[in-house]
Amino acid sequence: MAGWKVLLVDDEQEFAATLAERLTLRGFITVTASDGQQALRCMEQDRPQIVILDMKMPGMSGMEVLRLIKQKCPTIPVILLTGQDTTKDSMEGMDVGAFDYMVKPVKIEELLQKMREALGQAGTKNTVKKG
Repeated sequence: MAGWKVLLVDDEQEFAATLAERLTLRGFITVTASDGQQALRCMEQDRPQIVILDMKMPGMSGMEVLRLIKQKCPTIPVILLTGQDTTKDSMEGMDVGAFDYMVKPVKIEELLQKMREALGQAGTKNTVKKG
């Protein structure tokens, strides 16, 4: 549904820009951050309804960012993105409180479905449009 805010955190700027554009075309307000510190500042300034978070970033790792998000905002769903299917890291992320994880490159329909599920579990009605 139009107007829901997504925070997309990924150091791969071209990937983040493309995904942000695809989400924006589907009615989301998409904010991007290229590192963990920037993501945490975005969280403090204007809290999103959902976070899409890359696991591997220079500086602060996605796992560190996830821990801090869950400490400050435990009800915001976080979907992890990883460049390689590393089950150990992904399971650790789930233990810390991530809703789920996906392997890049993600298919937009699959990401939208995960977002629907995450927002539904967070108490938000099916706010993610199909297509």
